Amino acid sequence: MDLLAERLDEVLIREVLTAGLSRGGDFAELYAEHKRGRALRLEDRRVEELTSSLDLGAGIRVIRGGRTAYAYTNVLDRESLLEAARVAAAGAQGEATRSVDDLTRPDRRVDHPVRIDPFEADKEDLVALAVRADEAARDVSGDVRQVIVTYLDGTTDVLIANSEGRLVDDHRTRTRLATQVVAARDDVIQTGFEGPGASAGHEMFDSHRPEDVARAAARQAVAMLDSRPAPSGEMPVVLWRGDGGVLFHEACGHGLEADIVAKEASVYAGRRGERIGSDLLSGVDDATVQNGWGSYAFDDEGTPAQRTILFDEGILVDYLSDHRSSRKLDLPVTGNGRRQSYAHVPIPRMTNSYIVSGDADPDEVIASLDRGVLCKGLGGGQVNPATGDFVFGMTEAYLVEGGEIRHAVRGANLVGNGPETLRRIDAVGTDFAQRQGICGKDGQGVPVAFGTPTLRIARITVGGTA
Repeated sequence: MDLLAERLDEVLIREVLTAGLSRGGDFAELYAEHKRGRALRLEDRRVEELTSSLDLGAGIRVIRGGRTAYAYTNVLDRESLLEAARVAAAGAQGEATRSVDDLTRPDRRVDHPVRIDPFEADKEDLVALAVRADEAARDVSGDVRQVIVTYLDGTTDVLIANSEGRLVDDHRTRTRLATQVVAARDDVIQTGFEGPGASAGHEMFDSHRPEDVARAAARQAVAMLDSRPAPSGEMPVVLWRGDGGVLFHEACGHGLEADIVAKEASVYAGRRGERIGSDLLSGVDDATVQNGWGSYAFDDEGTPAQRTILFDEGILVDYLSDHRSSRKLDLPVTGNGRRQSYAHVPIPRMTNSYIVSGDADPDEVIASLDRGVLCKGLGGGQVNPATGDFVFGMTEAYLVEGGEIRHAVRGANLVGNGPETLRRIDAVGTDFAQRQGICGKDGQGVPVAFGTPTLRIARITVGGTA
């Protein structure tokens, strides 16, 4: 924070915002960022990548009515910032009618303390950490053929100010370790993946030891070597804790982002207050989860992080909004304005989105299947936000008959519709797990987490090959 504070005092901030309003803008914003990070990739026991990065810059956004103009610079001196502000201001094309309000700092609602700074570990430490994961994965089975370990860390300092008087600074730390394992036997090749991350330092490895992460990925890959072709047709499906969050994120969460709603390109548009899902369904987006992978103290527009209820016992409660979409839809700002970097405009994004746990015993949920599929892993998929239709691949799945898990199945897809699937949830477990990933939208990637308890969907189409 010191570097941004040194270069951007309140006098200069006001100058930049005033320049942004100079051509008739209704709103001007300065977003400055100082980011550093490291990346390591170990593949086939060799270090293929070990890099450090450093970035510094600022973006100026000017809004007039429904129009947005944006300019950015990677030089944080007075003239470069004012020039960027003048470029953004030119998008307004008019005479200045507004001034900058007095700058004030909103209260922080949450902190994400870091106990072990990741940069205390040098490059040799990081290589040793990756090697531990590699060796643990290979120890799982002689069928393991390839192990790829990826480590990422970084800190980001941001300073955000706008013409409505908001002035915010935030310090964010993130650490992630991912392992991908390929197993092969005869003509069958399968892949497993595990990739925990947190808004934290190396204390993350207290609960996610590198060996455990690697073994989980290897177990997935090896288990699927014994899989058989998947059945097809409409049947009950149990989504194992954690991985159902991918479905909730993709098939529901994106349709609740207010920019998509404002374009009426979402199946959920205009349906606040309407019963969409089963009365067993309650879901939230929560940027206040302490040290959560998708968490922060303030979003990238300076709005304090908050927990937003999306579904309450099946009723659609709220959308996820940023400054611009909230004005367009006349909704409160929910603190979901996020951007990949200073070179990008903020847009509504999820943070940590998940379905809240229920009261069903997870083992009994599985035992309740007379014939169905237990899905422990979901992979790449496609979703049409306008209709809610989706298709997802199942990366780890098992046939269940008579309440017993029979064998792994491969080549299975889940085909359905978001609102219909939410209505068909008829059991919600007491357990809970979450996953972490990078969510792409409009060319921007941001860290997100998603999770669920064990869920049973009464009927859904399984696209199999048997």
